Amino acid sequence: MLQARVKLIVTGDDFGYCPRRNQGIVECFLAGAVSNVSLLVNGSAAPDAAQLARRHNIPIGLHANLSEGSPVCKALKKNSSLLNKDGFFHGKMGFRTVLAKGLLKMSEVKQELTAQVDLFHELTGHVPHHMDGHQHVHVLPEVRCVFAQVLEEYGIKYTRVPIEPGLHNCAWIEPPEMDFYLGVEKDSLDTVDVFTKHGIRWADIYIGLSTMGKNMSVSNIQSAIDTAVVASATKENSLMTQFSPQQQQSRTVTVELMVHPGYPTIPPVGGCGEGPDDFSQSRERLHELQTLMNPELQNYYKTRNIQLCAFKDL
Repeated sequence: MLQARVKLIVTGDDFGYCPRRNQGIVECFLAGAVSNVSLLVNGSAAPDAAQLARRHNIPIGLHANLSEGSPVCKALKKNSSLLNKDGFFHGKMGFRTVLAKGLLKMSEVKQELTAQVDLFHELTGHVPHHMDGHQHVHVLPEVRCVFAQVLEEYGIKYTRVPIEPGLHNCAWIEPPEMDFYLGVEKDSLDTVDVFTKHGIRWADIYIGLSTMGKNMSVSNIQSAIDTAVVASATKENSLMTQFSPQQQQSRTVTVELMVHPGYPTIPPVGGCGEGPDDFSQSRERLHELQTLMNPELQNYYKTRNIQLCAFKDL
């Protein structure tokens, strides 16, 4: 079996959601447990998050949000297809329902994505090193095409495609969660050609659905990485035989591990315009933080010679 060097991008999502989420993610970064972050520019603590990223030199990208809270584009704050009757985004499942009914205007999706990239630049002083979607909205039908156009127009090279190896074998995932994850997987598979056409890149391997919240453990992360890397090597083994031994040994596999560490949000502080949700208030955020900072996991990275990095390092 060919051996590959592993570059691991541990991305802390939802940076900017609230001060306690920011605190937890920064602590993880300083401890070497997170190597990359995704910023919610409509998060209540986004300006503070941007300052923290500058202060600690944290590689930062954009967590494009079309499903939670309020838009940042002023023209869309009223009478927009992106908003529900209360004037907020439709929500994780509501967004998908409205999209399926053909009620979303893709011109407004592009307006909002463009406004979020511009606000990110205003807050950080640069365009995002990478850009993905909050609650995986960026791989949904129609949205994926607009998302790809925006990335190409701004020269943003990297995104996330949440197709997780071994997902179907994760018996610990509860049926409602698995149904949603399998939907994300199908949407992602349908997105690959679109992103490729626009010259957008992503990590060779994605992990994060099977290890979210209470399902995160040191052993689950280790198993997910090992299984995915072996599968990748097996798939490429026949292709690599045409190269020299030196080229084979220099092969590098990139892995993105999506995580959501932090300290639980305490209402009414936090959120993206309509207050914090149950996800942010859950102690599962603290569980992820503690797992990622576990010395056993850090030792695993060292033993396996896994190099933590960010999208900007690729």
